[in-house]
Amino acid sequence: MADCIFCDIVAGKIPASKVYEDEFALAFMDLSQPERGAGHILVIPKAHVEDIHAIPEVTLGWVHAVAARMAGAVKQALNPDGVLIWQSTGRAAGQVVPHFHVHVMAQWDGDGYELFGGKFPPEADAEKIKEAARKIARHVLAPPHHHMETEGIRPRDN
Repeated sequence: MADCIFCDIVAGKIPASKVYEDEFALAFMDLSQPERGAGHILVIPKAHVEDIHAIPEVTLGWVHAVAARMAGAVKQALNPDGVLIWQSTGRAAGQVVPHFHVHVMAQWDGDGYELFGGKFPPEADAEKIKEAARKIARHVLAPPHHHMETEGIRPRDN
């Protein structure tokens, strides 16, 4: 896609510090890094997909499988206290580049990079939670297990 920095990285037009690449996904170092050690990786599908609402489920699964492997590699290489994995959709949620991506970031106790600034939203009323669950549940689509079976897609052993 024109004007997509991640597509330009995939095409080799912009250099990146690649950590992993296969036919479907690319993992590379983010330019923003924790101060205690460089361990912030972005995992993207090579094909342009704007966000979670547009990504095919098989691609989503593949990108997350790569993200899990990157988390393991970060843990082995850097020995952080934890590894934060997140994905933002939409500017209000923090998505800056309109190309689906998953962040994998090494975390150290007290490094100041806690999710939500170290604070979580306040606990809501139980009835409010139940009502929200009912509303959301009405819109959940069935998982694609039958598609995976008919297409012969099976998880690979590590």
